Amino acid sequence: MEVASGSLGGSVPGSEDAAGAQPVASTARSFGQNTMPLSPLRLRFLVASLLTVSFLGALDHTVVSTSLATIAGELGALELMGWVVVGYTLASTVLLPVLGKLGDVLGPRRVFLVSLLVFLLASLACGFAQDMTWLIVARVVQGMSSAGLQLMSQTIIAKVTTPRERPRYMAIIGAAFPIAILVGPVLGGVITDYWGWAWVFWINIPVGLVALAFAFAAVPRLERGQIPRHYDVAGAATFTVGLVFLVLGVTWAAERSGGVQAVAALVAAAVALLAFFIIEVQAPEPLVPLRFFANRTIAAGTALSAIIGVGLFSITAYLPTYFQMAYQVSATVSGLVPIATVLGMLVSNLLTGWLASRTGRYRVFPIIGTCMGAAGLFMMAGLPAGLPLWVPMLVMAVVGMGTGSFMSLIVAVVQSAAPDSQTGAITASINLVRQVGSTVATAIIGGGIAFGVARLLPAGIDPASLTPHAVHQAPAATQDAVAGIYSQVFTPIFIALAVTYAIGIIAALLLPHGRLSDEPRTAASELAEPLSA
Repeated sequence: MEVASGSLGGSVPGSEDAAGAQPVASTARSFGQNTMPLSPLRLRFLVASLLTVSFLGALDHTVVSTSLATIAGELGALELMGWVVVGYTLASTVLLPVLGKLGDVLGPRRVFLVSLLVFLLASLACGFAQDMTWLIVARVVQGMSSAGLQLMSQTIIAKVTTPRERPRYMAIIGAAFPIAILVGPVLGGVITDYWGWAWVFWINIPVGLVALAFAFAAVPRLERGQIPRHYDVAGAATFTVGLVFLVLGVTWAAERSGGVQAVAALVAAAVALLAFFIIEVQAPEPLVPLRFFANRTIAAGTALSAIIGVGLFSITAYLPTYFQMAYQVSATVSGLVPIATVLGMLVSNLLTGWLASRTGRYRVFPIIGTCMGAAGLFMMAGLPAGLPLWVPMLVMAVVGMGTGSFMSLIVAVVQSAAPDSQTGAITASINLVRQVGSTVATAIIGGGIAFGVARLLPAGIDPASLTPHAVHQAPAATQDAVAGIYSQVFTPIFIALAVTYAIGIIAALLLPHGRLSDEPRTAASELAEPLSA
């Protein structure tokens, strides 16, 4: 396997395109990646199985949201409601590098099947929860196994396809996330209303068992890596501590209710993450292979992945509130804007995956995508309140299309630039920065909105009681005032996110020129050329 790139190692003789381009280099040739070819029928069967499992993991991020109030009321612990979501997300994030490394050592098939089995058992336990503590613990286990499903699906695709084929199949697997965003809240509401909230979790069982049977038949027995002499326990421990304290510290700071606790948590996070970095640099078998980030493709691709989490995933949750307040629409209508965003993301994700596989070209899509994202968010910052809703829907659809154009593609490109023995670790790293960026940015944006609105509200209006329904029932002058306040608060947020995408343009331009190869490599090749920045 190879990613042809113009600045990574030596040249490949005779690799010129019709336009007379200069010979390009081959990172994967240096690393000696290899694939396990499958028949077309088995490959389609495998992709269908991985898509189903990936959809289950992604759906559990969204389907629970509409049933949270019912769950908290029946279990009698409203104050712990948020941890049903936070526990799942935090566990899935923390386990990414650990499971990525295990996939490289034990083989992705084993980690995938075990993760799926644990996910189904945890789903069963969630539905039988008798109190909120039980549910939170089961959700943490469910989140841990969900990380394995997400990671190993991408790793298995990397192992059985060439770089040229991979974007198309990675786009199909990546479609699970936007589809889950679209159908999850509605599906969760319907299940809760007609079957009871336990079935929000139990619905995973029959679908998951079918997917498990398919996986046993479709997922090939891939070659395992060498058992490390020294597993990076210290790295795993410091990373877990650092990330947990970072999420807690940012959340408390954003809520402006933590005070000393928030500062202490952020300091502890900084110390733990600094220790993690030092450990990873010195570890003989690091959890996160930092030395590979000297490779320009890997470094630029990782930056682009982080920008997706910071630039779009973080704002999506707040768009309905913004349009309910600034455009004075109902909750149902306000949901059309994130739906338009996700639909744009879904369409461009599939289209660019197909185009990249057909042409072998990949660099143009992140460049165009980051430009679209930056332009769309700058436009959102300048839109006056009161415009017809189709205008911001169209603008956010452009942002979604820009993001989708490299959302899954960049994972495939980075995988192809990494050694075969580190596919799981590299895949974990690129997903990790996206999730951490989204989590931290979401907390910061939420805190900024709460602080900004409370500061600008006229005297006599309690921010705690400011609901969309109350605003829509208020006099016209109050409605206009609140709409202006929300527009004023969200404008710098949109500008900051647009600047994030503008930085992404630089990262996209730093991606080397070249084409994805359709030639599988043999495992006999070794690291013959040094990485170059």
